[in-house]
Amino acid sequence: MHVRAGALNRLDLFVRNGIPGIPVALPHVLGSDGAGVVDSVGPGASRVKPGDEVVLNPGINCGRCEFCLKGEHSLCVTFHLIGEHIAGTYAEYVVAPEINAYPKPAQLSWEEAAAFPLTFLTAWRMLVTKAGAKPGETLLIIGIGSGVGIAALQIAKMLGLNVWVTSGSGEKLARAKELGADAGIDHSAGGFSREVRRLTGKRGVDIVLDSVGKATWKESIVSLAKGGRLLTCGATTGPNPEEDIARIFWNQLTVCGSTMGTHGEFSDMLRMFRDGRLRPVVDSVFPLSQAKEALQRLEEKRQFGKIVLRID
Repeated sequence: MHVRAGALNRLDLFVRNGIPGIPVALPHVLGSDGAGVVDSVGPGASRVKPGDEVVLNPGINCGRCEFCLKGEHSLCVTFHLIGEHIAGTYAEYVVAPEINAYPKPAQLSWEEAAAFPLTFLTAWRMLVTKAGAKPGETLLIIGIGSGVGIAALQIAKMLGLNVWVTSGSGEKLARAKELGADAGIDHSAGGFSREVRRLTGKRGVDIVLDSVGKATWKESIVSLAKGGRLLTCGATTGPNPEEDIARIFWNQLTVCGSTMGTHGEFSDMLRMFRDGRLRPVVDSVFPLSQAKEALQRLEEKRQFGKIVLRID
């Protein structure tokens, strides 16, 4: 594929800095998200043809293991991401399996098309498949501003949920309210669970989405109502938090781990973009030559939405 735009994800920082136990051969090309034009296809390819405008599903699966045969592609025994173990989208061209190429929504720019696959698929699987979110339920998103957090906010509002968000930035809380957030909690002065319990009359919220990990995990559990669900797809502050097992079993909480999604979920999510019900938020666009500066903005958590590289 001739890449027209590629988006940044926190995964890129993990790969660059070195993921323990997962060696990456150097030199390596980062980037999981990308959109562009099919340049050429291999023998037997029938899904796409040269000249097609496509967006990539970043998840690579074997198609043969027990999980793939059941349609649970993200549980594939060899599952990995474009840009993680194979060359990614910070480039003029990228090679990917044709099953991972989907028609680009016509109403989206190249930058917008590159901005949604990984984060929206992750959020879609967590809220729709894992949590079974229902209209009227309350969702608390920890640390709004990230790609997954903003995707979850948009999907949840589309589904009819009441959405609360936390952030240490007043500007990010204000931006989230512009996107439909019903309430924002400033966690810069400390925890957020006390405010959640106060606002809900000590009940708590139905769902918490926490991809922060160690720094917020216990507060997230305390914020849940009885029978609530805690969703996690990452641990940016560490994977080994202080745990409150008694509260989990006493309040009959469910902890749902999730990574990416299936091809079926990608198709369902993509349909929402084609119908105009979802649209990604682009924070900023850098030329490929300024990838270092783009990664620095991501590392410093200055973004609200997706940082995108334009490939000229």
